[in-house]
Amino acid sequence: MEPLFYLGLIFVLGAIMKWISIKMKILYVVGYLILGFITGPYMLNIIPEEFMKASGIITDISLSLISVLVGANLKYNILKDEWKKIIIVSLCEAIFTFILVASVFYIFFDFLSMGFEKNYQLQIALIFAALASATAPATILAIIHELNIKNKFSSFLLGVVATDNAIALILFSLVIIATKGSTNFAGFTFESAFVIIPIIVSTIFIGILGAFISEFIDRVFKNYKNIKTTSTVGMIFLIYSISKYYNLDPLLASLVMGITMANLSRNFTLVKKEFDYHLKDIIFLLFFTISAMHLDIKFLLLMPKVIFVYVIFRLIGKALGTWVGGSITKSSESIKKYIGIALFPQAGIAIGLSLSLQLEPGFETVAPIIVNIIIATTVIHEFIGPIVTKFALIQNR
Repeated sequence: MEPLFYLGLIFVLGAIMKWISIKMKILYVVGYLILGFITGPYMLNIIPEEFMKASGIITDISLSLISVLVGANLKYNILKDEWKKIIIVSLCEAIFTFILVASVFYIFFDFLSMGFEKNYQLQIALIFAALASATAPATILAIIHELNIKNKFSSFLLGVVATDNAIALILFSLVIIATKGSTNFAGFTFESAFVIIPIIVSTIFIGILGAFISEFIDRVFKNYKNIKTTSTVGMIFLIYSISKYYNLDPLLASLVMGITMANLSRNFTLVKKEFDYHLKDIIFLLFFTISAMHLDIKFLLLMPKVIFVYVIFRLIGKALGTWVGGSITKSSESIKKYIGIALFPQAGIAIGLSLSLQLEPGFETVAPIIVNIIIATTVIHEFIGPIVTKFALIQNR
């Protein structure tokens, strides 16, 4: 059957699931995840694996727009008094999570029984630690959108999410450089770590350049709101794809583009409203439904200890790091108590980073198992995560 048929089916079933979610008073995100899991190839196989393999462009479209929307929430005039706190809290929670997960996976390597030889101990520990630092911006943005909560806490949370994922991308790149071709640090030199610097600088430059070009086009069409929205979406796709083509980081480029556009243009608010009214629901429906189709529940039973340790110590790292960062910056009690647990969801970025391992030479042995473990943990992160994030947001409504 044509891919368009299955896409249409997702829209129709998604509309029904949204209605069911409203009646059952559950988050749309959870409803879309349930829909994707049930209709996917590992359950009822209503949506076949062939469609999933051809759905990469849909995932890219969703991630590019979601990253821009997360960045667009970071307006200087709103967060000017909170920027230092956001950066310090983000650094603390990302680094605490990295250190804690790396330590646990290294120390309890034999207990976790992942099937790897002992000489992979350090490499595995560092990769899982880097992946654990990432958060799911799509989930958190969707919940904030659905609950319609726009206050200092939600703005601070989005600021931490954006900064946190930028840090996670850098940590992951450093780990790949440090352990490429070696299961320990035998091939690592400090000079090799500097390879990441031009990549990060180029990625940020591409994102800023895209924002300025988009702003120039917007000014040409300043009296035509619909044209401005169309050209902005086009520039987002161009920047994402160009970054991907040149082996830069497309998510970071999109994030930077969103931040720059939100602070550069007074009229970007109009474009963002168009996104909010017409695109967000479609993006969230497609992204979460298709993401859940990759979840194989059987894998949860194959490595329960690994999955349990990863999920629990990732959450402890987030909560502990946020509390320490909040204490250092003398943030409010609500920031110290609730931001960490609100960062529980994890999906797209972590899955995307783990999938990228399969394209990296030197990781052929570890990549397949790491991908499956991350996808399996997504079952927990994306079904329980929205509930935890909702709780944190409601406590600070």
